[in-house]
Amino acid sequence: MANNNAVGVDNTFRRKFDREEYLERAREREKQEADSRFKSKSKAPPVQRKPLKHRDYEVDLESRLGKTQVVTPIAPLSQQAGYYCSVCECVVKDSANYLDHINGKKHQRALGMSMRVERASLEQVQQRFESLKKRKSPGSFTEQDLDERILKQQQEEEERKRQRRERKKEKKKEKVAEEEEADIDPDVAAMMGFGGFRSSKK
Repeated sequence: MANNNAVGVDNTFRRKFDREEYLERAREREKQEADSRFKSKSKAPPVQRKPLKHRDYEVDLESRLGKTQVVTPIAPLSQQAGYYCSVCECVVKDSANYLDHINGKKHQRALGMSMRVERASLEQVQQRFESLKKRKSPGSFTEQDLDERILKQQQEEEERKRQRRERKKEKKKEKVAEEEEADIDPDVAAMMGFGGFRSSKK
C-alpha cells in the first residue's frame, strides 16, 4: 500500500529565471543599439551636393565603332574592350549600359552632384526662349512650309497606291489569259491552225 504522506519529486536543482531581470537587460540592449545607429549616422557631417547640370561635352560612342581590338587579361582598365569611365574607374561593355552608367546615381555622385535638378527661375526660362529664337535660322521651316510638305507627301503616297493598283490589274489580266490558254486542248488548237493565243510582240 502506497504512503499518501510521501513528498513529491525534488525540483530545486532547476534554474529559475527572473523575468524582470531579463526584461531590463533587453531594454538596455535595445537602447544601446539605437544609440549606436544614431551615432553611426551622425558621425560625418551631411554632404551638400550640387544639383544636376547639363553635360558640357559630347559623349563619344562611335569612335571605335566597327574596329577590332586585341583584348589581353593584363591590359589596364582603360585599354580593355568596352567603354571606360575614368571617374568611376570601371569598364562597361556596351553603349546602352555606358549611357545608363553616366546618367546614373553612382556616377553623378562621384562628380559631386545630387540627382535633384535646380529649379529654374522665370528670368532663366525667358532667356532660354530668347536664345532659342536667336538660334533659329531664317531659312527654317514655318507652319505653312510644313503643311506644304505634308500635302506633297500625301500626293506622292496616293500616286504610289495608284501605280500599285495598276500593276495588280495587269498581273490579274495576265493570269486570266494564262488560264484561258491552259483550257484549250493543244491537239484541237493544232487542228484549227493556231498554236496558242500568245502575242508575238514579246
